[in-house]
Amino acid sequence: MGTEGPLSESLQRIPLFAALSPDELEGVLQVATRVSYEPGSAVVEQGAAGDAMYVVLSGAAEVDVGGRFHRLGPGDFFGEMALVTSRKRMATVKAVEPVEALRVPADDFRTFLLQHPTVALSMMESIVERLREVEERIDAWMG
Repeated sequence: MGTEGPLSESLQRIPLFAALSPDELEGVLQVATRVSYEPGSAVVEQGAAGDAMYVVLSGAAEVDVGGRFHRLGPGDFFGEMALVTSRKRMATVKAVEPVEALRVPADDFRTFLLQHPTVALSMMESIVERLREVEERIDAWMG
């Protein structure tokens, strides 16, 4: 990949990977690939198989969940549930600016997690936090 140092530092600022050691971050980067998307193109589409998660490195994307839109920028991530379950995507994510992202394929990452159980625990904590945030948003909408 070439720029693992700065990329590794970028990953460590993301809550999902914040507790990982430098060696563990390098392990994530070994299974990941850089991908690019032009404005208007879909990164993932609702209903498609969940086979990877993405970390936005630059640019901006928009998540569409049933007509509710949420903007994603550098450091944001999505699709993390695909790393632990291969269910269909629940949202569409489209680039609204040129986007460069890190694609972490689920199959390779699952193998990595089996070799690094502390990473799996860190991920579970981050996913639970994300679910709590969603629950709070739902409560606010309903309230």
